[in-house]
Amino acid sequence: MEENLNLYRIFYAVANTGNISKAARQLFISQPSISKSISRLENILDTRLFIRTSRGVRLTEEGQLLYSHVHTAFGALRQGEEQLKNRREEGLSHIRIGVSTTLCKYLLLPYLKTFTGSHPNIRISILCQSSNQTMELLDQNQIDVGLVGTPEDPKKYRFFELGEIEDIFVATENYIEHMHLRELASTREIFETASVMLLDKHNMTRQYIDDYMEKNQIITKNLLVVTTMDLLIEFSKIGLGIGCVIKEFVKNELDQGLLAEIPLGFPIHKRKIGFVTQKQAYIPPAVENFISDWKSQALS
Repeated sequence: MEENLNLYRIFYAVANTGNISKAARQLFISQPSISKSISRLENILDTRLFIRTSRGVRLTEEGQLLYSHVHTAFGALRQGEEQLKNRREEGLSHIRIGVSTTLCKYLLLPYLKTFTGSHPNIRISILCQSSNQTMELLDQNQIDVGLVGTPEDPKKYRFFELGEIEDIFVATENYIEHMHLRELASTREIFETASVMLLDKHNMTRQYIDDYMEKNQIITKNLLVVTTMDLLIEFSKIGLGIGCVIKEFVKNELDQGLLAEIPLGFPIHKRKIGFVTQKQAYIPPAVENFISDWKSQALS
């Protein structure tokens, strides 16, 4: 195929100039080499591509058909080169990020404000969905990078750790007192007594908590399923029950006494979060800068 590409380049030049000698000067190749290359391409394709005339050459009907495809192909290559040139000269680029609504609001958006200010020429697309769907989009090459928890298959992905998050259960002090939760002897009794609010089963956080509850033989008798972390926090603040939230995202509510953490006899282990890319995929420089800038800010 590599050899054929060179033959197509010569074919394209001859078709554009309509003259073998002009094409030879344009390509810095001898006329005999041009003629041999055209003959070789015609033999490979088993098709006559040019008709010689007194003024030079012209395409046959088959040659015109081939030329339309070659013209499109070389046009696409020129366009690609032009776009690369623009990126080098103007710093233009595009980053496609997949992230859950929760991580987007509490982690990604605060960083984007700083990043876009220092990199105004980088275009950013954000696709908000569950972390599981983010991984699917990454596998389908529809995003460049995802902001998620540690992937289940670390051999398949590059994971750039940013830090840890901690899942906790919270409620208002009034709800805790009304349900006498502090007086209960065990974590299992708390979950059997209280209304428990969790995210839906498609969410990676819910799957993590389900594993925790199954491992510790915890059963809920009154379960309320909520679609977003924001709603979980708001429902907890109005006293609907105990909600499973991420501790780092309710720091203000805990500090202000709007919510209180429910003590658990069985600890919920912290989870690592970070950026993930396909291990074998090419990482554009803009994406590398995006990740490295975040990590450097976290360490500073």
